[in-house]
Amino acid sequence: MEKAPEAFRTISEVADELEVPKHVLRFWEAKFAQLKPMKRGGGRRYYRPEDVALLRGIRFLLYNDGYTIRGVQKILREHGPRYVMDYRHLAEEAEEDEDLTTAHEIPDVAAEAAKSGAYTRPARPVRKMDGDTLCSLLEEIEACQQLLAAADAKE
Repeated sequence: MEKAPEAFRTISEVADELEVPKHVLRFWEAKFAQLKPMKRGGGRRYYRPEDVALLRGIRFLLYNDGYTIRGVQKILREHGPRYVMDYRHLAEEAEEDEDLTTAHEIPDVAAEAAKSGAYTRPARPVRKMDGDTLCSLLEEIEACQQLLAAADAKE
């Protein structure tokens, strides 16, 4: 039986819908003060439709756009929960608009390579990132460099 859109959801239902484990939802509750599901006897959680929409937005920012927990916290602080709830739709609309405007601007790399006899890699679009995301990426790069240096030392 399908629940009404305005019905409250259990943690299991939300976890299945968002395709994340239940413990991740509990972790996000600890990290994002804006998430406050109703708790009934025995600590059982019931998520309102707004909670589910906010979780969906958080999931999109973390998993699709590569934001860190801190980055999403900053967005919530600066723009509020409604922005995060609507973010996925805004991002998808912007992506569709970008696809429409750049569809005719895509260079024919194969034709260029055939003419010149050399392959030129097309420029990749640069995505704006916040400072937290950049710091996180820098830490990952430094960790990779350390792994590579350790592997070279073993040889």
